[in-house]
Amino acid sequence: MPSPLVTPALSDAVLTAMREAAEAEVLPRWRALTADEVRTKSAPWDLVTDADVLAERRITAALSSLVDVPVVGEEATAARPELVDLVASAEACWVVDPVDGTRNFVHGQEDFACMVALLCAGETVAAWITYPAVDREMHGADGVGTFIDGVRAAAPVPNDPDALRGAIGARAFVADPEAVYAAAATLGPVRDIRFCAGWDYLDMVEGLKDYVYFSRTLPWDHAPGALLVQQAGLTSARPNGDEYHPGDGGRGLLTAHPSVWDKIAAALPA
Repeated sequence: MPSPLVTPALSDAVLTAMREAAEAEVLPRWRALTADEVRTKSAPWDLVTDADVLAERRITAALSSLVDVPVVGEEATAARPELVDLVASAEACWVVDPVDGTRNFVHGQEDFACMVALLCAGETVAAWITYPAVDREMHGADGVGTFIDGVRAAAPVPNDPDALRGAIGARAFVADPEAVYAAAATLGPVRDIRFCAGWDYLDMVEGLKDYVYFSRTLPWDHAPGALLVQQAGLTSARPNGDEYHPGDGGRGLLTAHPSVWDKIAAALPA
């Protein structure tokens, strides 16, 4: 299924499915969650809510009716870990994160998102991200470009290559996270990621950050955003320069404008 078959009608239908799931299952629970609607998964910080589970079920059914290929959802994979293998092995599959930034959602913040990607032979060919709390969206397809709220988007060149604004996600999944943050500080001001990859990628395309580095790169967190930033003119790759493949099981993903990507990659610890 090459990207030319990702038609405007299909793209609109995916966005509609995501919005309908948010309206039915996510927004009614935003800032209204009860204690029994929130649980933990792999760690105390790894939260899941009824909104995640029920929205994923709705989106899964809708996507399957549009293109009948396997759906690899974050919550379904928590119950059936073998599903993640389809990201690399399936001829085609959907990848779904029903509520990206669940911790932010639980805390009543606006920066949570819904993310969907369509993959063929292990590569993302189309992606959609919606931002339910602020009624925005970003979508695109390989060879087509990236659109924000219906308008074609191109990421800007950093204003000052000697004072690069970075966001780092390396608190839990690297041996020496403080070394990563210290190295990033030599490039310019640095802060933590938003803990919602969908919003971090939107910030990159809109020029609010000059780079973002993630240590953990689960496919539902990054298959959508990596394609969209690339189609907007940015480089998103493993820190050693290798291409990012959503199902390769690798770690580390650096996104930046091509004019500064090598500089940032050289500064950050391997």
